[in-house]
Amino acid sequence: MFKKILLPVDLEHSDAAKRALKLALEEVERSGAELYVMTVAPGFGMPLVASFFDQETVNKAMKVIAQHLKDYVKTHVPADIKPKLIVAEGNPPEQILKQAKKNRIDLIVIPSHDSEMEQIFLGSVAAKVVRHSRCSVLVVKPAS
Repeated sequence: MFKKILLPVDLEHSDAAKRALKLALEEVERSGAELYVMTVAPGFGMPLVASFFDQETVNKAMKVIAQHLKDYVKTHVPADIKPKLIVAEGNPPEQILKQAKKNRIDLIVIPSHDSEMEQIFLGSVAAKVVRHSRCSVLVVKPAS
């Protein structure tokens, strides 16, 4: 049914992604879809943030984040599945939507781990992706 599945992972809350990863992998097995796993680094390019970091430091940080994503995939994704890895930088909902469009994703499987207070004040990443996505989005809530 689906040909390309995007799984955004917040590496700081990777436990929240366990159920989403399980569902994404089940769909990959069922449909033979390509799996894209992505993470979004903080917005180093924002003027306030950029004033504290030189480009070399930013490049090193992005390499470390990319390695963490590789390690996450190596640990959690079966070896016979070869996902495409994406490390983006900036606003998470915007970057997820951008990659979904760029890679012609037809299903985003996104974990939801925001607390109620974060949703009230900041808005949920998952909610923003659902609201603005042009493809199907499966929001996976944490086990209760």
